[in-house]
Amino acid sequence: MSILNIVKIGGNVIDNPNQLETFLEKFSALPGRKLLVHGGGKIATRVAADMGIEAKLVEGRRITDAAMLDVVTMVYAGLTNKNIVASLQKFNCNAIGLCGADANVIKAVKRPVKEIDYGFVGDILADSINSLSIKKLLEAEFIPVFSAITHNGNGQLLNTNADTIASSLAVTLSKLYEVSLIYCFDKNGVLLNVDDDNSVIETIRAGDFERLKEDKTIHDGMIPKLFNAFEAISKGVSNVYIGNADNLHLFQQQKFGTCLIA
Repeated sequence: MSILNIVKIGGNVIDNPNQLETFLEKFSALPGRKLLVHGGGKIATRVAADMGIEAKLVEGRRITDAAMLDVVTMVYAGLTNKNIVASLQKFNCNAIGLCGADANVIKAVKRPVKEIDYGFVGDILADSINSLSIKKLLEAEFIPVFSAITHNGNGQLLNTNADTIASSLAVTLSKLYEVSLIYCFDKNGVLLNVDDDNSVIETIRAGDFERLKEDKTIHDGMIPKLFNAFEAISKGVSNVYIGNADNLHLFQQQKFGTCLIA
């Protein structure tokens, strides 16, 4: 089975043009088959404000009404995606920008309304990923770059969480490749001490995760990140890495951030 690296880059890096440029150069240097998933950053909120559209968040999650869907589609699948693709071409990385509707690669369903109506937000199901279309791109030596926009198969675009897209791609493609899922953000990894950037936990196993939660070493927003990572591992992903985007060049030396394994 050949190796595939799936890299997800967060909004904080996207919001910093210099950091993003450095990251993309390092991503381009990763050998072998790879693909990139990116979030949106704060650009969509700024563009919406310029258009007189109020950004609505509930518990940190964006409410995507019809007007905001237009904005995030323009920004995520348009401006941000194409700027990333153009930068990768500069580094001789033959990228191709995609949203979920392109080549029917990622379908989703509109999130059901319960206590909160999230609007046009898409949830990915087990059979949502068109792995054969993605494989054709990879085998043709293209580097797919996925934005956080999916579709429902009936003409409706949907805003979908980029972490979820990365994890879903990793699980589905692990049937065809030996997949490493790499989450790049602004910390050096999972930290023993949140105030010490050098206190990186190099390896975490599933059993360690429960213990680290209980003693509150891991808390807040890191818990769902690790939960989703171990879910992906339990479904076939070889390993998951979490680390600083600036250190991606260390991945080849197996010194990048925190490695999560079964």
